[in-house]
Order: sequence, then structure tokens, then C-alpha cells
Amino acid sequence: MNAFTELMGIEHPIVQGPFGGGLSTVELLGTVSDGGGLGSFGAHILDGQGIVELVTECRARTQRPFNINLWIPQPDEPTTLAAADKLRLQPFYTELGTEPPHGIFTPDYAEQLAGVLEAAPPVVSFVMGIPDAGFLAAARKRGILTLGTATTVDEAVAIEAAGMDAVVASGSDAGGHRGAFLAPVHESLVGTFSLIPQVAQSVSIPVVAAGGIADSRGVAAALLLGADAVQIGTGFLATEQSGASAVHRAALRSAGARTTVLTRLFSGRTARGIANRFVREMARYEAEVPAYPAQNALMMPIRKTAAQQGSSELLNLWSGQSAALVGSTAAAEYLAELVTGLGNQQVPAHL
Repeated sequence: MNAFTELMGIEHPIVQGPFGGGLSTVELLGTVSDGGGLGSFGAHILDGQGIVELVTECRARTQRPFNINLWIPQPDEPTTLAAADKLRLQPFYTELGTEPPHGIFTPDYAEQLAGVLEAAPPVVSFVMGIPDAGFLAAARKRGILTLGTATTVDEAVAIEAAGMDAVVASGSDAGGHRGAFLAPVHESLVGTFSLIPQVAQSVSIPVVAAGGIADSRGVAAALLLGADAVQIGTGFLATEQSGASAVHRAALRSAGARTTVLTRLFSGRTARGIANRFVREMARYEAEVPAYPAQNALMMPIRKTAAQQGSSELLNLWSGQSAALVGSTAAAEYLAELVTGLGNQQVPAHL
């Protein structure tokens, strides 16, 4: 037990990374929570009522603590789709036999927060910013623990100053979207094992290390560097209980996963994934594609159809830099491997 496990009421210092875009499942969340870790669900595409229904479903699946994750909207996000941006992707719509979307749908953030407060999940986490003081006070009153995600030391300090309960220190090794919010992404790419000790010595709240951790050696290293727990995304994404398509899960266990890139091409927001044909053919447009959620909406038919057709070359294959180290295909067994293996590592007694 340590500061984080005691705070969260869990047995093991393992957090399952929350996946957005339909990649999370209640079954994976429940499996990890039942196993003594903290299961998570990325809920940023759900509206307020959807979040209430999700939390109800999670409570029916597990009696243990779990985490619901939200994205904080960014200033000046586009609300319409430009013809030129659709035209750029037309060859891929044609190849897959699909059509571009007619508009953009994004849930109302205020309604999402209201849904969280109504449902009162045990834990709520945020990426890409810090929720306002009013929400944090209301969450505290309802007994909801809050996690903020930092990509730099300055962001971690800001999260503590805002009164959040713990901080996820997310290194640039991590798969999926980067959550930088105090400086541009290209100025916030700190490697996980450089970020952890700096954050640990700069804040007093519990620190959760994330990014490039996929086996018990990585867990032990993170704890040795001052983290209280780790958050593992790619390893759990590769299990059968995740919402990832079969082709995505297979890609995570392939030699191709050794090469990942940071790209805006799939969503308009910088994210790490496996390099494939789409990334390479569209690389020259990295600076031209519209910001999230416009590019995300434009890519949704391509991503969905590619997954259905088993086309890994046109799919967003989110992955961290340690996919080669992922373990069992069953989430319960993978969690057990992390915990059992950790017991064999030489971790300082105070941890």
C-alpha cells in the first residue's frame, strides 16, 4: 500500500489507461478493478445522460473503485467542415466505399460535467487541462476523487495547485493523444523516465507514471523513480477485453509496432500511433489538416470502415513505444503478470 492505493481504495498500483473513441469497454474496466487495480473508461464522446448510464453500468459490473475520463475542450475548436478538407480525403472515402460526414458532433462539456456530478463515479480523470474550481469543489463534496494529466512539470504543479487529488505524469512515450495544455505539444514532449522524478520532487500529491510502461520491469522502474502507481494503456488495449478491433490488437503485437509516430492526421490533435500507409502518404499534410474535432469527424468514416474491413493501413493504430513488451491477451492474466512480476523486482522497501 502507498499514498495512491490508499487514496483510491485499491490493492495494486496499476491504473488501466482510459481509451477514447469507443476503445474502452465496461468489461475491461470491471476486470481490472476486480483484480485490484483501477479500471478506467474514456467517456469524452458521451453526453451527460450517457455518462450517467455508463456509471450505472460500471457499478453493475464491479463493486470496486473505477475511473471515468473526460477531455477538456480547447479554445477555438472548429464547428464546421471545409470542402477542401473533405476533398483531401476523397481518395480514401472512394477506396473504402464510404462517404464523408455532413457535420461535426461533440457532446456539451457542461452537460458532461453535470452528468459526472449526478452519477458520482468513484474517480474522474481529465486530460488537456484542468476543470474549473466550481466543478472540483462540487466533486469533492460528492466524494469523487479527481486525477489530472500532466505532460510537463509545470502542468503537474498547476494540477496540484488547483486542488486535484493526484496527477498522471504522461511521458511522450505514451500512445494515443497528447494532453499538453500549458505549452504547445512540441514543447511538451518529455520522456516518461525523465518526467517522473521531476514531477515527484515538485508536487506532494500522489504521482501516477504513464507512457511506455508495459511490463513489471517498467512498473518497478517507475516506482523507483518516485511514482506511486503506473497507468498502462497499450498493454490493456492489446487484450481481448478492450474495444480495439481485431486488426488493431494484432498490430500491437506485430513487428510494425516497433515504429510509432506522433501525428495529427487521424483526429487533428497530436497522438502517437503505429506508422502505416495512411500516415506515410498523408505526411505532407500534417500542418494543413484542421484541428480537432473537424479532422476527427472527417476521419471517422475512414477509421470505422477500415476497422470493419480489416485494413490496418488506413486505421488509427494508437500505440505507445513499448508495445513489444505487452503480455497476456486476457486482461485478468495480464494484470496478474504485472503484479506477480513486480513482486520479483528489487523495489525499495518504502515503496
